Amino acid sequence: MFYLKRNVPAVERIARLAGATLLALAAGFAGLGPAWAWLLGGSALGLALTALLGFCPACAMMGRRPLDRQP
Repeated sequence: MFYLKRNVPAVERIARLAGATLLALAAGFAGLGPAWAWLLGGSALGLALTALLGFCPACAMMGRRPLDRQP
């Protein structure tokens, strides 16, 4: 079974969802070229996934501990 321990607090998860929404809107309505639209859309997808899962692999690599182990 694939299990990820949450390392993103609730406030940051909300901020990530808001950022993902803004990036997705920019990708769809900004009128940029297709390369920029794909880049913004992929970034929005990554932010949304980390917000919904509550786990950020980059944060884990930088040493952020799971929420149940915070001092």
